[in-house]
Parts: sequence; structure tokens; C-alpha cells
Amino acid sequence: MTQSFIQIESPNYLKLEDLGSQSDWAAIFGNDRPLALEIGCGVGDFMLQTALEKPETNFIAIDFYNKGCYKTCRRLDRHGVTNVRVLRDEARGFITERIAKDSLSAVYINCPDPWPKKRHRKRRLVQQEFVEFLLPYLKDGADFYFATDFVDYGEDVSNFLPDVAGLKNQFAPDLYRHDFPGYHRSKYMRKFMAEGKEIYFVHYKVCKEEATETGNLALNVA
Repeated sequence: MTQSFIQIESPNYLKLEDLGSQSDWAAIFGNDRPLALEIGCGVGDFMLQTALEKPETNFIAIDFYNKGCYKTCRRLDRHGVTNVRVLRDEARGFITERIAKDSLSAVYINCPDPWPKKRHRKRRLVQQEFVEFLLPYLKDGADFYFATDFVDYGEDVSNFLPDVAGLKNQFAPDLYRHDFPGYHRSKYMRKFMAEGKEIYFVHYKVCKEEATETGNLALNVA
């Protein structure tokens, strides 16, 4: 059965049609604080906790599902949060059209659809090509966070990330960890943990200077 579309009336919700290309987020938030992005905000509990903890940061929370955006906004509104804007859109198109290069201080991706069937895994959001696409939009020193409860997904992402130039593993020598003190758990993470599942956390920082040096070295060797 098709779900009805929920109209969202919230000061934290932005309609895409009201935004221009390469949106001026400083003007939207009314300040020039660091800008972070959560891809797939679900029902908003992770974003709420993180935004309350980091009032010095402006957060964009996007989700493809209308109901998730609605629940996220309701949760933010109840707590009087003012440093988050919620939008309904697909990640790649949103980033390309609405985010300027070298503007994000952090990206969070928590428990994205794992597409568990082997023939469907090419549909997964977080693959090496996507991370390489994302890098130009991240500032030098920005944080990249990924978390999943799906073993194969966690292992795949943690295995390819060391091959992405311009990223530095914050858990080295570990490729991933099952515990990440201080990192808020989403509703889905808590559900999976209650079922006895482990969460795969990865945390990298953007180091564009190191990537440039590596690239120059490769050119000199060639």
C-alpha cells in the first residue's frame, strides 16, 4: 500500500524548490559556523543528539523518505533545535547541486540500506567511487564517519577506504571498531545491538595535503 505524503511544517525543514543551486548555507543559517552533513537521517535521533552536543556546528540532514524527514523535524522542533535543516533528497544529486566544494566539516552516514543480496550490492551508497566523489566537497581536516550493522558492508567499506587518497584512518591500525565512545547511537543501531549484532564504525579524516604529496611522488616515480 502506498503511503500518503506528509506535509511538513517546520522551521527546520527546507523545500528543495526554495533553494538555489550551490545554496548559500551561511545565509540560510544566519551565521558562518562549520557545516556538516548527515546522509540518511532516519527518524532523527542521531541528528538530535549530535546537534545538541555541537551547537557550534550547522547540520544538514537529508533523507529520501518523507516520513523520516517528518519525524526528524518533529523531534528537532520538540527540543528547540535551531542548528539543523532537514531536506528530502537523494544524496549524490543534493551534494552536486546544493553543496560547494571544500565546504563540509563532516559527513555522517549511519546504517544505510545494505542491499544484502549479492546481486544488489552494486546499489549500495557507500562504495569507493562515491567516497572519491564526496572528497572534493569536504574541507581539509574534515571528518568522515560510517556505521553499519551489516557485516559484509562493514568489511567492504573498511577494506577499500585505505585505498582512497586523501583520507587518514583515525582507528589505525584497526580498519574498524565495534565500539566508538562518544559517537551517538541511532534508533536503528540500538535496535541492532539489542538483537546481539555488532556495529561496524569507521572514522577517517581528510588530509588533502598528504594526497597531493602522494600524487606528486607517484608522478616523480613515473
